[in-house]
Amino acid sequence: MSAGGEDREGLLDRVFLTRVVEPGDERAGRWVREHGVREVARRLREGGPPLPGASERRWAGLRARAEGAEPDRDLALARAAGARFVAPGQAEWPGQLDDLGDARPLGLWVRGRPSLRMWALRSVAVVGARACTEYGAHMAATLAAGLAERGWVVVSGGAYGVDGAAHRGALGARGATAAVLACGVDRPYPRGHTELIRRITEQGLVLGELPPGEHPTPSRFVLRNRVIAALTRGTVVVEAAHRSGSLVTARAAQRLGRHTMGVPGPATSARSAGVHELLRGGAVLVTDAAEVVELVGAMGELAPVRRGPVLPTDLLETRARQVLAALPGDGAARPAEVARRAQTTQDDAIAKLYELRALGYVERHDDGWRLTRQAMISGRTGGSPC
Repeated sequence: MSAGGEDREGLLDRVFLTRVVEPGDERAGRWVREHGVREVARRLREGGPPLPGASERRWAGLRARAEGAEPDRDLALARAAGARFVAPGQAEWPGQLDDLGDARPLGLWVRGRPSLRMWALRSVAVVGARACTEYGAHMAATLAAGLAERGWVVVSGGAYGVDGAAHRGALGARGATAAVLACGVDRPYPRGHTELIRRITEQGLVLGELPPGEHPTPSRFVLRNRVIAALTRGTVVVEAAHRSGSLVTARAAQRLGRHTMGVPGPATSARSAGVHELLRGGAVLVTDAAEVVELVGAMGELAPVRRGPVLPTDLLETRARQVLAALPGDGAARPAEVARRAQTTQDDAIAKLYELRALGYVERHDDGWRLTRQAMISGRTGGSPC
């Protein structure tokens, strides 16, 4: 018996169904939940009346696929490609995928040495536009490298653009990355990423729902995204137009209760319009790996506080700063005038002026006081309050 309670025949039935049923088919998932893998596979092999909810036409299509399914051959092809089949309930199965309910994968084909379940426990998805800008590629690679350096697994879809940049960023940091494909794991796609996917296989994991040899289709790309969302602790979107497939991943993450994050771009950029809409809809704005980890990590993994440079005058006591600010930028002022501007008494103003003199910020000028060159430089360094 397998770790999931299914014997070899049960495992073969799951492999059989990955060849017959499209990924994310909730009706088929309901059949499996209500009737069991063995019964669904038997009905598809032997024929008979359709299972509940299937039209005659759809049932005929599934039966036609079933006639060509050879699970033993698929397992042999997978072994030849260095892949294994991981089924729900087995020790390597990531339990968070069960959150997909009836849309849960029937199983996953996995290439690479690490344990999928262990890696998924501390993983973040970084996704975005295929036709990304240099800014998008830079942000994806930098985020991924930062996450990898902090011990997080970067998950993406292996596509051109942001996906590829994220994988390369993690690999470049000698970190962990996993690619979720919309085709057979023995068939690298896109072809231009053959070398990248080979590197991911050697250093990380390549996985997918489709059996060996299967090719990608537009619907399979969309359905693949739910696996990325469910597998990870959170999803970061870097550049996405209004109709970007990466937004499907982000919205799936939101529905599953995962953290959803977006990296902002220029307000005028159509390639960031989808990200901005996501941020308006409740996603969290992030700009670096530390901010991502603050959300998805353990309690206390906080991003550093962002602030400008600390100026010498910032260290002054409040009333001393008020008196200093009451002095004019050019010329001198009498204590009574300084006190009025600082909204304090003349005695208090004089006391603070002497303190400021000891620190080198002011100097006496006849009966008045004026700023020193040191105070003027410090004020310019602080920049305009606007």
